[in-house]
Amino acid sequence: MRHKHGYRKLTRTSSHRAALLKNLSIALTKEGKIETTLPKAKELRRYYERLITKASAGDFNAHRAIFAMLQDKECTKKLVEEIAPSYAERSGGYTRIIKTRMRRGDAAPMAIIELV
Repeated sequence: MRHKHGYRKLTRTSSHRAALLKNLSIALTKEGKIETTLPKAKELRRYYERLITKASAGDFNAHRAIFAMLQDKECTKKLVEEIAPSYAERSGGYTRIIKTRMRRGDAAPMAIIELV
C-alpha cells in the first residue's frame, strides 16, 4: 500500500524517473504545452511548480539551482528570465492539466499539461 507515500514511481528506477521529469520539464519550457500520460503529467506538475518557485528569486543562485535540475542553459535562462517573472504575483498554480483521451495502443489516459 502507498498510504502517505510522497511520489509516483511511474514503474521506473529513480535515475530513470529523474531523467524523465527533467526531459519533460525541458519540453514544457520550450513548447509551453505538451501531451503525456495523466500520471506523468501529475508528477511533472509537482516538479515544475517547484522549479518556477525556485526561479522566482531571479538571482544567480536561482540560475544555479535551476541548471542543476535541468542541465539545459537555454531552458534555465528562459525559465528564470521570462517564465518565472510572469508569475511573480501568483503563489502557486502555474500549470494546468487537461484530460484529453485514451491512448489507442494501451488505453492509457492522456492529458495536456500547459503553463497558465
